[in-house]
Order: sequence, then C-alpha cells, then structure tokens
Amino acid sequence: MADSSIPFDLDNPQLSAEIEAGAFESGNYPYKKKLKTKEYEETLLALQIELVKLQSHLSAHGGRVAALFEGRDAAGKGGSIRRYLNYLNPRQNRTIALSKPTEREQGQWYFQRYAKHLPTSGEQVLFDRSWYNRAVVEPVMGFCTPEQTEKFLTETPQFERMIVDEGIYFFKFWLNIGQKMQWKRFHARRHDPLKQWKLSPIDRKALGMWGEYSEARDRMLDRTDSNHAPWTIIRANDKRRARIAIIQKVLSTIEYKGRNDKLVFDIDPDIVQSAATFLKHHRTDE
Repeated sequence: MADSSIPFDLDNPQLSAEIEAGAFESGNYPYKKKLKTKEYEETLLALQIELVKLQSHLSAHGGRVAALFEGRDAAGKGGSIRRYLNYLNPRQNRTIALSKPTEREQGQWYFQRYAKHLPTSGEQVLFDRSWYNRAVVEPVMGFCTPEQTEKFLTETPQFERMIVDEGIYFFKFWLNIGQKMQWKRFHARRHDPLKQWKLSPIDRKALGMWGEYSEARDRMLDRTDSNHAPWTIIRANDKRRARIAIIQKVLSTIEYKGRNDKLVFDIDPDIVQSAATFLKHHRTDE
C-alpha cells in the first residue's frame, strides 16, 4: 500500500532522513546495497559486447527486435535504453519516445502511430513508453475514458499476436520501484539543475496517485500478460542490476553465433520475474 505516514516535500532541498534510509529497500527490494561498481561495469561491458554480436546476427539474418519499456515515473527506463544502445549502430537501433498525439493522430486507430515505428529487417526498436500509456498513465490522469481503456485491454493481446506472428522478437519490460525510491529520485530531479527538465507537471501530480497507478498496473498485467507476449517484471530500485537483467533477458531469448551462454543466462530471479510471480507478492503494492 502507499505510505502516507511519511511526510514528503518535493520542494524542500533536504530529503527526509527516513526516506533516504528506506528508499533502496522500499517495495520489499531483495538487496540492501547497489551492485558494486567494478562488478557492474565489467558485467555491463561484457553484455554490451554481446549486444554487438546480436546486432551482427540480426543484420545478417534480417531479424527484428521490438522492446517496450514501461514503469512508474523515475523507474529508470531511459537510462536502461541508453546503456542498451550505447555501442550499437544508430542506423539499425532506434529509440521511440512519442510525445502527446497530434489532432490528426487522435483521430487514428489507437495503435496506428506506434505500429509505423515497428522494426524493419535487421533493426531493433526500443520504445520508451508505448501503446501501454492507454492502460496506466492515461486512465489514471483522466486522459481517456474507461471505455477506451477497456477497448485497449481487449484488443492489445490480438495486436501483439500479430507482431509475434510476423516473426518479430517482442519484449515487454515493466520496471518496478518502491514508493520511497520514487520519492528519492523525484527529489533528485527537482534539486539537480541538470535534471530539472525531467520533472514534469504529470510527475508532480503522480506523487499523490501511487495507489491508483498500482491498481492500473495490476489490471494491465492481468489483462495483457499472454503466452505469446508475456510481461517481464524488472525490480529496479538498483538501476545497475536492472540494466544488466534487461540485456540478459533479450540476449538469452535469441540465439546468435558466439553467444556467451554463461553470461547471458546468469539472470537474477530476485530481479527478473514473471507477471504472475510479481502479482502474487505485490498486488495493490508494496
């Protein structure tokens, strides 16, 4: 449940000691400390080398990868995408982060503006938020009607079945963080002059809607987790472990020449979970 007993003042330059102390382990996070810097950097670099191998494989065989990155605000979606793409050819590997739909796009089939960005032969496309705005952000913020959300939840498994049947490797990541960790990251954005641009009016409004977001997330996972397009939950209080786990998940799913199986299959089950496992322990939340 949302923790309303702890005062949080976004505009106070001094973060509460209780929030600071409890942020990392919030949401029943299984670790007490971040992954050590040396281990993180060495593992990440090794995995980025594997991603270069995957890029060559996709280019040679016409493979296509589409990955959706969803999660609460400040969960680390953008940073995970940047580490994934860091050493890859930008002509073959793209990030899609769509802004508010135009008037023309509002009159289109809902999936239309996303479908046109799906990968062509040899490409990887990583969506920094995706069509799942209609399942969580839009209904919570009142940007769509309940009928529109219900229609989305009904149609999405069919739409994703078409993507998978087309032969595209398809991944759906939900990055989950505890409430105190979200507070801590929002506070850092508010008071760091290099990060203030990341804090939007919607982010501020979301601070008081933790429970509503949890309910929308759970409904989304219940309705759109499928055998052909399953959700992968990434527990992301530690950004380092999250980034490693995301890359491992992709690499372990696609066979390619020279794959380092010992590295890519060394996935931490405390960080990577199925939707069913996550909901069993976190339904209505932390």
